[in-house]
Amino acid sequence: MPHDTVLQHSFTPREREILSHLPDGATYQAIARRLGLSPHTVDTYIRRLRGKTGTTNRTQLAVLATRLGFSPYGLAHHAPAADAPGRGAGL
Repeated sequence: MPHDTVLQHSFTPREREILSHLPDGATYQAIARRLGLSPHTVDTYIRRLRGKTGTTNRTQLAVLATRLGFSPYGLAHHAPAADAPGRGAGL
């Protein structure tokens, strides 16, 4: 089993929820509001996630969350490419 797959399976459901909000740059306060938690609780989850993943800061954790496919839209979501038809600069 690939390392990324093992890593994904080590997250609790709430940790997955927290991770899904990191790629879009959400602040602790925004994540807390969205999930009905306190910012302190979000901070605690993010510290635990950094410990599990070996990341040293929030930016590294957000990059890892993106690489693992976490987003507010679910694991399968992938944003359309900037050069996709109908997405040109003039539109």
